[in-house]
Amino acid sequence: MTAPAIETQNLTKEYPHGFLHLKRKTSLEGLTMQVQDGEVFGFLGPNGAGKSTTIKLLMRIIFPTTGSAQILGRPVSDVTMHRDIGYLPEQPYFYDYLTAGEVLDYFARFHGFSTTERNERVQKMLKRVGLETAGKIQLRKYSKGMLQRVGLAQAILHDPKLVILDEPMSGLDPVGRREVRDIILELKNAGKTILFSTHILSDAEMLCDRVGVIAGGKLRGVGAPGSIVGVKSLGMEIVFELVDGAHSTEK
Repeated sequence: MTAPAIETQNLTKEYPHGFLHLKRKTSLEGLTMQVQDGEVFGFLGPNGAGKSTTIKLLMRIIFPTTGSAQILGRPVSDVTMHRDIGYLPEQPYFYDYLTAGEVLDYFARFHGFSTTERNERVQKMLKRVGLETAGKIQLRKYSKGMLQRVGLAQAILHDPKLVILDEPMSGLDPVGRREVRDIILELKNAGKTILFSTHILSDAEMLCDRVGVIAGGKLRGVGAPGSIVGVKSLGMEIVFELVDGAHSTEK
């Protein structure tokens, strides 16, 4: 049986809080979940729910208070694992005096590609994300949607097995969101495993095989998008109803 692409066990993250840091604030509590190989899994919840915290824990940007996680059958502490992961943070930053082609060439160098391979991959990625005619334009002249496509291009530049996207459609206009959705669908059709976080239910419904609903740092339910209905954001709270086929994590 194929191992899950992502597996977490009781993953918890607490931060020091309050006067003299004597209190603890829980950002993520007891997350246990699996993302299967080849599926698109949506992490759905409002801002502050724990989505970005989870992704940062998986990427080892921050470290858990308790619990563990594995990616592609290896502990997240295994640095070699990152060769097989493409990652787009929620707010990617690139030097805006560079062109898109220069940015992608810069990232390609980290993967050890030869000059010929770098040139080929950069051109291929620019075309794949629809920026082949804008590859020599400085990023300061790009729209947010175009910058997001550059971020996606760097995430998939090395043909990773797993792609992790943190709010890839946040702040985009309808055209930009459609462009990013199309790229995610292309990755899905290519057999990639994709984990992406979002607070937009319609995006999860269009793209995901399964959805995990998270609120207040806790996973509230997992199921097919059609099995989780009535989801709406109420400040920091998600209200949802599970129907047949969905799995609630609430005890």
